Amino acid sequence: MILSPFEWTIAKRYMLPGRGEAFIAMVAGISLVAVMLGVAALVIVMSVMNGFRAELLDKIVGLNGHAIIQAYGGRLDDWQAILKRVEATPGVTHASPLIEQPLLATFNGRVEAILVRGNTAQDLKRLEAKRTAGSFKLLQAGSTNVAVGSRLAENLGVRLGDTITIINPQGRSTPFGTVPRQIGYRIAAIFEIGVYDYDQAYVVMPIADAQTLLLTGDTIGMIEVTTENADTAMETMTPIKQALAGRAQVTDWKTINASLFEALAVERVAMFVVLSIIVLVAVFNILSSLIMLVRAKTRDIAILRTMGATRQSLLKIFVTIGFVIGALGTAVGLGLGLMFLYFRQHVIRAVEFVTGQNLWDPSIRFLTDLPSRSDPMEITVICIMALFLSFLATLYPALTAASTDPVQVLRYE
Repeated sequence: MILSPFEWTIAKRYMLPGRGEAFIAMVAGISLVAVMLGVAALVIVMSVMNGFRAELLDKIVGLNGHAIIQAYGGRLDDWQAILKRVEATPGVTHASPLIEQPLLATFNGRVEAILVRGNTAQDLKRLEAKRTAGSFKLLQAGSTNVAVGSRLAENLGVRLGDTITIINPQGRSTPFGTVPRQIGYRIAAIFEIGVYDYDQAYVVMPIADAQTLLLTGDTIGMIEVTTENADTAMETMTPIKQALAGRAQVTDWKTINASLFEALAVERVAMFVVLSIIVLVAVFNILSSLIMLVRAKTRDIAILRTMGATRQSLLKIFVTIGFVIGALGTAVGLGLGLMFLYFRQHVIRAVEFVTGQNLWDPSIRFLTDLPSRSDPMEITVICIMALFLSFLATLYPALTAASTDPVQVLRYE
């Protein structure tokens, strides 16, 4: 497919508009724009879908680990021995005790459902990176200091230094019945995980304070585990699952969030198929523009044949014309898509300003910002697909031009 200087000169002449060829040039321009928009749409949507899945996975796994060991009945009595066994399991990089219990919190008459989360000092240090105000260093056992999610702080109307009351319905038994346990906790830090459901519910405290609040003694509710490979977390935890059968349940992040990630996977495939149709429509535009060009240049093609141009030369000329249109559209579309992804938050704010609508509601989208993560392999597949379809679209017009009979065309000239 290497073009000679003669073939390249003819191809350039036909790619540039001439007198009386404005309509053909307009159709070719529409074809280029259509390919550009199709490629850009694919790059943008697939990158956003990849970013949504990756960000959601990072935030969920970053808070809950790759797997959870949860005791039947909510209490692990011999958790120290289980913890040592888990830490000694090949493939496990980190394991820590955890308490998580749904309760109620009140402040100045406002009541919110919360998830009290008791963490070790080491895990509290990991959450320091998510802090937006205050300090996690103040969360010491026995200090009655807690950290709350940013959305929960907004819903309760609390600020640093305020005291919230956490209510545990499972209080102490008295002659008059069970009295709910109510303890005041001072807000020492506010954090933002980036997942709306977490930021609107979590109250984090030292694990010893959580045990005191819940009256569980020296027991915990679960153990969170981080493995070397998130995708094979369940395989890594298989020996532990077998050893704790009947005493505790072992689940990985895929099981806990199965419905969410399966929905994302299905939507990702569906969006790719639907948006690929845009590229296919653009390719049909290339086909139609080349057919019109061949019909308009039939006399010129016949003259070239009489001057010695071979069928192969004509085939290469018209394949090059269509392929260049597809290649330019693919390149410009790729650049447009990457530029859109880079300025995506500015684009969202501009559209929100013009329309007055909130396009990215964290309470619906789970994440606070529109994510993006471009996969080089996926972008390569998109570009190859667009170029291959563009090449296919050139074959019929090019073969038609190559099979032109100069005798029949020039007979009445």
